[in-house]
Amino acid sequence: MPSGLQNLDYAAFVVLFCIGLYMVLARSNLVKKLLGLNIMETAVFAFIVTSGMVDDGTAPILGNGVAGPFASPLPHALILTGIVVAVSITALALALIVEIHRQCGTIEADELKGAE
Repeated sequence: MPSGLQNLDYAAFVVLFCIGLYMVLARSNLVKKLLGLNIMETAVFAFIVTSGMVDDGTAPILGNGVAGPFASPLPHALILTGIVVAVSITALALALIVEIHRQCGTIEADELKGAE
């Protein structure tokens, strides 16, 4: 693989994370902020899964004639747990945003600051 394309996946994760960070910092709509957080989570999850990959690695299942290197299953297991937590937090945040809209009539952070 050419040296310029060797770390292309890491560059894509950084760009994706920065897009999510921009949405969190620059947008005042609470739903858009939550969407930015979800994009950032996805970038982190993809980075961790990619870091667990091993070139020419096989599944870590021992058998006759199976030799290493083995791919690490730990990052994948952690990411599955992280996805469950992320979905739960997203559902809770959306429920809170609905309640904020019901009580304040807006989901714009700038308008909520003035409603104090």
